[in-house]
Amino acid sequence: MTDNAALAGQAGLLARIHAAAFPPVHRWDAQAMAALMAMPGVFVLFAQGEGVPPDAGFIMARTLLDEAEILTFAVDPAWQGQGIGRALLARCVNEAARAGAASLFLEVADDNVAALGLYHAAGFAVVGVRRRYYPDGADACVMKRAI
Repeated sequence: MTDNAALAGQAGLLARIHAAAFPPVHRWDAQAMAALMAMPGVFVLFAQGEGVPPDAGFIMARTLLDEAEILTFAVDPAWQGQGIGRALLARCVNEAARAGAASLFLEVADDNVAALGLYHAAGFAVVGVRRRYYPDGADACVMKRAI
């Protein structure tokens, strides 16, 4: 398999997981995933653990200098509530730190109660709001945590 074919296959898998986890207006397709993965500093971590398949979830982030940003994060609904998201987030923090980041940012819809709870429990705090950030008009909470 060529690098381009591998990238396309991985992008397709990410898009399938994303489609399971998000409503249509928030879904990213394989082309969008591939474009993000091709950017400098981007890394993707898949779910792992005993009995947990890689397609149970993923987190995609990027590092630039001393900052990191979570670009997208999805856990298949069939696997939610089992600690997969918490584990992915912890691995992301570790990977960002390894890459030299001192802080980690993300945006999350202000009505996504489960995600907000996860992020608060992981040490993130709201540092701003992006009004009407999402395609459906929802606001985004900008969150940050020190690493």
